[in-house]
Amino acid sequence: MVRMSDLVRGLGRDPATGSAEPPADRPTPGPPPAPPPPPRARAAVDAPRPAAPPTREPAATAAAENPSALLGELQALLLEVRRVVREGGDFPWPRLQGLIDRAIASLDRSPDLFWVASEPAATPAGDYLAAHQARVAVMALRIGANVGHDRGRLSVLGMAGCLIDVGLWQMPETLLRRLDTLTGDELATYRSHPRLSADLVRRWAPPDGTIVQAVLEHHEREQGQGFPQGLAGVGVVADAKILGLADTYTGLTVPPPTRPRLRPHEAVRELVKSRNEAFPAPLIKALLSEISVFPPGTVVRLNTEEIGRVVGVNRNHPLRPRVEIVADARGQRLPAPKTLDLSEAPFIYITGPVTEAGR
Repeated sequence: MVRMSDLVRGLGRDPATGSAEPPADRPTPGPPPAPPPPPRARAAVDAPRPAAPPTREPAATAAAENPSALLGELQALLLEVRRVVREGGDFPWPRLQGLIDRAIASLDRSPDLFWVASEPAATPAGDYLAAHQARVAVMALRIGANVGHDRGRLSVLGMAGCLIDVGLWQMPETLLRRLDTLTGDELATYRSHPRLSADLVRRWAPPDGTIVQAVLEHHEREQGQGFPQGLAGVGVVADAKILGLADTYTGLTVPPPTRPRLRPHEAVRELVKSRNEAFPAPLIKALLSEISVFPPGTVVRLNTEEIGRVVGVNRNHPLRPRVEIVADARGQRLPAPKTLDLSEAPFIYITGPVTEAGR
């Protein structure tokens, strides 16, 4: 029997920074919040303030958007950014911010865009980096909202998420396919990509300077084991920590073509093990509240020996999702699935994930 409650125990207040847990629920939309107070000595680390936004694409509407189409638009724009990296030209800041603002509005309405972006499907066709950065941006937006970012700061965070790896487009394509076998010089080249990406973004004159810093520091880690500067704890800009977490989870569940892929619950387990070492515990909990240890689509076995498929997450109870029971205790498929909310069934719990072959 696999009991996973130990994975999330202690994910409350970050002992390293004293940060409080993120709120269990998203705040109800209302009037725009007041701007953050004047920055302290290292305001870029703790609370970067967005500058006045550039002219935006008039695309956001009250109607719900197709999340797959919106993610596809973001990936298509990033392919244009790849051309700017390689051939030069003007950077499309207004269009990028317009798409990010639409993503924020979409996530306000429903989590569908988050699920599309975090879907552990086969490695996407086409340019991997374009797809990866689009996914990271969407996941970072959801995490950022969960820890209290307002719309202005979310916009800055999302744009930074789209650009964390643009420097890799200036490196040999074979480098990304061999990350596990890089030599010393190759590894040093790869580890220079955050600085290279930040230099590119700075050259493109972003609407907010903290975008550059978040891109530069997204591979830094809590105990100073990251790169390129070896920063630690409060020395790492807050948005960079969010981007690093989204980048890591996405890289584990939808990796480059030649790397092994972890199932979502396996990736969650790895992240939880690293709490307060690689990432602050409150951020991991903010992600966990969205994907759960058993994200939607995971086939699981209950302590009743029934087999079900997770169909929804209870944000206040990440270990007790909503499950659609598809097979009884003898392994016989039910004529019609029945839905069970484990948050309302205290004596029934998931013992672990199963594969199709393991049923």
